[in-house]
Amino acid sequence: MRRLPLAKAFTLMESGPVVLVATHDGQKNNVMTISWTMVVDFTPTFAMTTGPWNHSYAALRKSRECVIAVPTVDLIDRVVGVGTCSGADTDKFERFGLTPLAAQHVRAPLIRECLANIECKVVDIVEKHNIVVLEGVAAYRDGTRKEKRTIHAVGDGTFIVDGERIDRRKMMRSKLPPGV
Repeated sequence: MRRLPLAKAFTLMESGPVVLVATHDGQKNNVMTISWTMVVDFTPTFAMTTGPWNHSYAALRKSRECVIAVPTVDLIDRVVGVGTCSGADTDKFERFGLTPLAAQHVRAPLIRECLANIECKVVDIVEKHNIVVLEGVAAYRDGTRKEKRTIHAVGDGTFIVDGERIDRRKMMRSKLPPGV
C-alpha cells in the first residue's frame, strides 16, 4: 500500500449520497447541497454536517426543520451549481430550475425533480462538530423517474454514480428492521 496524505483520508469515506437540503426562513425558500450525511438508526434519524458558513444554516436553526431531497445523476450540474453559490443573493430554485412542492409537516419545500424527499425536524445541533441531527417525519419516493442512480461526492470535485444493486436481503434478514 502507498501512504495517502492524512488530509485526504476523508475522500475514502465521504461517498454517502449527495443531497439537497431545502429550508424556509419564514419568508423564502432556500436550498443547499450537502455531501456529509449519515443514517443514525432505523427510526429514522439522520445527521448532516453544516454550519454558519452556509446561508441556509440560519433558517435551519430558526425553523428547526428542513427537507432532505435525494437527487439523481441527471441533476449533477444543478446540484453542483446549488452548492457553489449563496442563497443570500441567489434564488436557487429559480436559477437551477428546481420546483418547490408543499410539504405536509414542515414549511420547507419538497423538490419535485428529486428521486426522494424526507421531511425532517431538527432534534439536536452539536455545535462543537457542526452536526445537525434530524428526525424524519414523512418520506416520499418518485417511482416514475427513469433515472434512479444517486451521486456520491468523493470530496475532491469528483463524484461516483451508483451502479449495480446486489441483493443479500435473505442473508441479512435477522438484522433488518420489520417492513424493510
